[in-house]
Amino acid sequence: MPIEENEQTKAIEMKEKKVKQGIRLAYFLAVINAIVIGVSFLVAKKSLDYANPFDTLMFRFSAAFLIILIPVSLRLVKVNYRGKPIYKLLLLASMYPIAFFMFQTTGLEHATSGEGGIINAITPVITMLFAAVFLKEATTLIQKCFTLVSVAGVAFIFLMKGSSFDVSELTGVVLLLASSMVFAGYSVMVRSISKQFSTSEISFFMVGAGFVITLLISIVTHAAVGTLNSLAEPLTNLSFVILMISLGVIQLCTALMGNYVLSRIESSKAVVFINLSTVVSIVGGTFVLGEDLHGYHIVGSLLIIAGVIGANVLGRRRFSQKKDAYNHAEAL
Repeated sequence: MPIEENEQTKAIEMKEKKVKQGIRLAYFLAVINAIVIGVSFLVAKKSLDYANPFDTLMFRFSAAFLIILIPVSLRLVKVNYRGKPIYKLLLLASMYPIAFFMFQTTGLEHATSGEGGIINAITPVITMLFAAVFLKEATTLIQKCFTLVSVAGVAFIFLMKGSSFDVSELTGVVLLLASSMVFAGYSVMVRSISKQFSTSEISFFMVGAGFVITLLISIVTHAAVGTLNSLAEPLTNLSFVILMISLGVIQLCTALMGNYVLSRIESSKAVVFINLSTVVSIVGGTFVLGEDLHGYHIVGSLLIIAGVIGANVLGRRRFSQKKDAYNHAEAL
């Protein structure tokens, strides 16, 4: 009996050690993911010199799908959907990337990028509400406060740049708000289905769905205006091809990292890291694109960083997080 108890204790300790390592890796990847997303803004901005936003999105998903298809075809990355609830993946993909990018792209046609940035910044707040309702995730008062600090940092930057809400552009604001809500829904749902699907299975399905839907929309849109022959024209430019391959790699990496992070960290804490991408885009814009750096950029960035750190460190509930991550680790 003592020997069996000793073996059980060692097994429990090994699992707890694995859980702790998974949590540390998830926080590390959350930071890296935010950095990559921030860099993607710069790359995407350059790609708009060659094609319209939606075609760029289509080529981006095409590149990402072709890239992930290679290791999946060679069975270097294993995916198995047999006997699993595919309808859940369909619902997930309908929210992100499909609905998210459709709402965001259409919304930005009727609103300013500043309004888009401010509304996108409130996504962590919406995620916190959804997680509390659907996942019963508890948050501390400190966590709520620091999440709002992070949101305030992003809003401060865009407001100081001269952005404001225009009531006449209500359609754009509503669509952008809808994009934030579906992303929050996706963040919450990933935590649920990660018990039944691996990170690679979720990511492969999402990227594939994004590729199919954006390709169909681009074909139909160009056919309607008689410009179908020019759909592939941007691919004749080597610079554009390189940009699309880069965005494809970024899209794939953010999908894999984001899904892994959400499978290990509470949704309300994980999504706050997205606001760090604003800081990265500011730094990149200053040193890569030569954009001006103002005092409000620094103040806003400090608020964002303080909010992310506060929400995930000072507001952490160690016991509940360890228990939740442990359950996910066993399922995975």
